[in-house]
Amino acid sequence: MKILLWTQYFWPEHFHINEVALSLVEAGEDLTLLTGKPNYPGGAIFPGYKAVGVQREVHQGMDVVRLPLRPRRLGRARDLALNYLSFIVSGCLLGPFAMRKKRFDVVFVYAPSPLLQALPALFFAWIRGIPLVLWVQDLWPEALVSTGFVRNKLLLGVVERVVRFIYRHADLLLISSEGFRASVQQRGGSPEKIIYHPNSSGMAPTKTVVNNSCQQMVEEIGQHFSIVYAGNMGTVQSLDTVVAAARLLQHRPDIRFYLIGGGTQAKCLAEQISRFGLINIRMHAWIAADEIHAVYAAASVLLVPLKDDLLIRHTIPNKLQVYMAAAKPIIVSGNGEVARTLVQADAGLACAAGDVHALAQTVLRMRGMTPDQLSRFGAHGKAYFQQHFELRRKTLTLVQLMRSLLPQ
Repeated sequence: MKILLWTQYFWPEHFHINEVALSLVEAGEDLTLLTGKPNYPGGAIFPGYKAVGVQREVHQGMDVVRLPLRPRRLGRARDLALNYLSFIVSGCLLGPFAMRKKRFDVVFVYAPSPLLQALPALFFAWIRGIPLVLWVQDLWPEALVSTGFVRNKLLLGVVERVVRFIYRHADLLLISSEGFRASVQQRGGSPEKIIYHPNSSGMAPTKTVVNNSCQQMVEEIGQHFSIVYAGNMGTVQSLDTVVAAARLLQHRPDIRFYLIGGGTQAKCLAEQISRFGLINIRMHAWIAADEIHAVYAAASVLLVPLKDDLLIRHTIPNKLQVYMAAAKPIIVSGNGEVARTLVQADAGLACAAGDVHALAQTVLRMRGMTPDQLSRFGAHGKAYFQQHFELRRKTLTLVQLMRSLLPQ
């Protein structure tokens, strides 16, 4: 099957779709990617790429076609809007031309924000007369309201109508959380077209030797009872709650917090840590995806912090699946689907989103557990992962769903 994967984000950016794409290739599918120039999360185009022009490359057996876009820069509302809009415009104007010599059976859209990137993909699928599968990773316009990105009611109404158009015209709507179903259906998605297809993860590390910087971090993490967060540092992650909890636990030198990654809130978090003179929490830049497994293995506990928000309550971040695959106990500082899934899996402890004292007490509760109790959490999480989220199994399901749309 010849698949056109349409996604604004792709390697060398850190997104779940990287694993899914490689898994599709390993399953024997013929995959081409249409994507943007990498610039997430730092906001500048990565070395080796240019913002203008169409670039082509081959990555792990996949043809990758990169369309020009405006980088997100500092992530302010205006910059993000222009970043989103530029990829949509490039997709409409240059996508069909860039793909003119290739034949496809299906268009597969990976749709975190902006969901509107599905518009040029729909146009492409329509002119080619092929089905489109939309994998909904974020709810719009709810996401715009939740982040405060858009407050203008007229503009939100326009986005609402565009989202309804997209949902009505997609041939299959995959939702990454059951909590998305009501919103997608309310906005025009036919119930028979909506299928729960969660994010997934591979299990085997892809690299056995890590670089010196990562190795130093791994060794340090292994010397303490370490609470590790790795990923984007934005407003959604509520990492200020983690800093505040670390401040409450300054009297416990055996407990250390580690924040690994980057994002719009990284500078602010670093300033908080410095201002309070905290020595029990450390920040570290992004670690390569094929090396982060070593960090997970060294950690005592892995942390999923989220702010309290109606939209986020319906979301299961891919981080939870990745952490479960690592067979480590997990703390979720969050409400809704992610906490429910953790408790159902018996893979760790959950506390209320944004509650600093509750997070500190949950960390202390974990610290008081025996190694056997912590290991059981890890084993339960891994077993739940294998049953519900394992990448190869979910990829086979995804392929079957796509094939069901093709002429028999």
